[in-house]
Amino acid sequence: MGDNGCVQVLDFRGQRCPLPVIGLAKAARSAAPGSTFRVLADDPAARVDIPAWCRMKKQEFLGATEYEGAPAFDVRVS
Repeated sequence: MGDNGCVQVLDFRGQRCPLPVIGLAKAARSAAPGSTFRVLADDPAARVDIPAWCRMKKQEFLGATEYEGAPAFDVRVS
């Protein structure tokens, strides 16, 4: 992911929209600038919702990948 290895994994597998984005937003509010999150979310809407949230909130969407067999979305907060 190109960071210092300090990645917080947020596991929202099994949760439907908008819960993964709400959980990410909550974690981002209390995070230090530059914090990186890997959001695990198997709801198909997350593939659109998480990048859209990043654009709206001016956060950095680092990309989509797979982690422990689940769709994963990497985000860095500012």
